[in-house]
Amino acid sequence: MSSPIDGRDRQRVAITGSSGLIGGALSSRLKARGDEVVRLVRRPVESADEILWSPADGRLDPHDLEGVTAVVNLAGAGIGDHRWSTAYKRELVESRVGATTTVVQALQSLDHPVRLINGSAIGYYGDRGDEVLDETSAPGTGFLADLVVAWESATAEAAAAGHPTAQVRTGLVLAPGGGTMGRVLPLARLGLAGPLGRGRQWWSWISLADEVDALIHLIDHRDITGPVALVGPAPVRQAEAMRVLGRILHRPAFLPAPAPALRLVLGEFAGDVLASQRVHPGVLTSTGFTWRHHDIEAALRRVVSGDGS
Repeated sequence: MSSPIDGRDRQRVAITGSSGLIGGALSSRLKARGDEVVRLVRRPVESADEILWSPADGRLDPHDLEGVTAVVNLAGAGIGDHRWSTAYKRELVESRVGATTTVVQALQSLDHPVRLINGSAIGYYGDRGDEVLDETSAPGTGFLADLVVAWESATAEAAAAGHPTAQVRTGLVLAPGGGTMGRVLPLARLGLAGPLGRGRQWWSWISLADEVDALIHLIDHRDITGPVALVGPAPVRQAEAMRVLGRILHRPAFLPAPAPALRLVLGEFAGDVLASQRVHPGVLTSTGFTWRHHDIEAALRRVVSGDGS
């Protein structure tokens, strides 16, 4: 491990998915506090801080991870980027499970423990209505729940080999210009955002700033292992979130998107858009994590202002 910074050891963190919303913000924050970031890329390497890998082919040279203290694996095709055809569902699975397996196999070849923080999602829980869920809750049913179970299971051999491993079940990330709000905010500005279906489904959300803080919390606390729900402490019903957003924008937020229409447009994915997941961040709470944004209005005001901090 490198020399100390402000009383802590400098980290050398390898990140997959570093060009994405969360990975990019995490990279910037780590560098700002004095850590070294190594980005795993699938194109030709362009700088000294990049490592070439090919998760599709299972290729990642373990020697490239020498000196790395933590790996944050955020690789995976976008869940809502395309209609869920059979081919795209296969890509969703392979891009997550395959990438994770590639990382795990490389870690198994190392002779020192490396912290592994692996992407996951609250889709693990399926559609659970008003049930309060946490890291100890059983998985739900459906394609997305099955995908997440397989995704998390792919980390098992890393944990067995002595690499402290956490699976981060991320909720709906609220950020300007990306994530859930990247699609909703333009509609809301036009007064077209409203309830999805009945709007009574629970949204377990987290601000981008808190998502990054939580990942850093886990990088620094290697003793926290297993599933960790990365959500805020106050989930809200979807219709309430839209009412708050409408109030901030001074726009109406009552025009519903009926469930049949969503299914016509989105296909099978509509079922997960309408799913209710009321998730409590049990592990973050019990390990002393402090949220910057506790309530949905404060978080959405930052999104509307373009402030991701």
